[in-house]
Amino acid sequence: MNQAQLTRMRESKGFIAALDQSGGSTPKALLLYGIPESEYSGETEMFDVMHAMRSRMVMSPAFDGASVLGAILFEGTMDRQIDGLGSAEFLWTKKQVIPFLKIDKGLADETNDVQLMKPNPGLEELLARAIAKGIFGTKMRSVIKMANPVGIDAVVTQQFEVGRQILRAGLVPIIEPEVDIHSPQKAAAEVLLKAALIKELDQQPADQSVILKLTLPEVDNFYRDLVNHPSVVRVVALSGGYSRADANTRLSRNHGVIASFSRALTEGLSVQQSDIEFNASIGASIAAIYEASIS
Repeated sequence: MNQAQLTRMRESKGFIAALDQSGGSTPKALLLYGIPESEYSGETEMFDVMHAMRSRMVMSPAFDGASVLGAILFEGTMDRQIDGLGSAEFLWTKKQVIPFLKIDKGLADETNDVQLMKPNPGLEELLARAIAKGIFGTKMRSVIKMANPVGIDAVVTQQFEVGRQILRAGLVPIIEPEVDIHSPQKAAAEVLLKAALIKELDQQPADQSVILKLTLPEVDNFYRDLVNHPSVVRVVALSGGYSRADANTRLSRNHGVIASFSRALTEGLSVQQSDIEFNASIGASIAAIYEASIS
């Protein structure tokens, strides 16, 4: 574990850029960027196009460690290069941005009103490759649809079981039990989720701490206990489908929580933009998300 990166993640201002769209979400992300599916053929070409978009974002002068603490990468991004360097190496050595890797294999079918993570038999090998490529931490996502205590406990138990495997490998896990923003029981689900998280965190040594990535809550500062927990490096918020303006407004009301936005970060970017237009657009996004993250 890189101690300089750990200290920076604990103490510095900024937010985490989520650049980890996988196969299922990539076509939509590219379409919003102005590239329809008719302009690429097959998964390899699709990810090449997506990597070009991500590289353009990361290489923008606006994207640097002054505002961006970390970036979450898709496995294919980790295995590619940016400006002649491995993606993780480029982020840290050129931008002072801490690299994370999405390690889950997607969501299982819904059971007990939640979607657990699919089995991940190749995880140990993936973690070893990640360490070799300079990755600091990982991210893995589950989804909670309703306030079902059985399902929520199962999500949190699975997340921490895998999280401890990641810690043993020497990486810092981002634990992401997302509550669906459209859930009619969102507030009630958040109450159950916080209780389940505290139960696990109270068993977690402070020197084996985790990052939590959570949906922006219905009650402002609801996750303050988690922000202050000794076994939590940082609490970060996902935008979850909220617009950037709405996500930033909600985030600014949750003190101590920083952003880890994906769609809200890329909102307004277009392949047709000139470099000047593109850099201005992403610069404005980064500035707004940064301001909401330091409130």
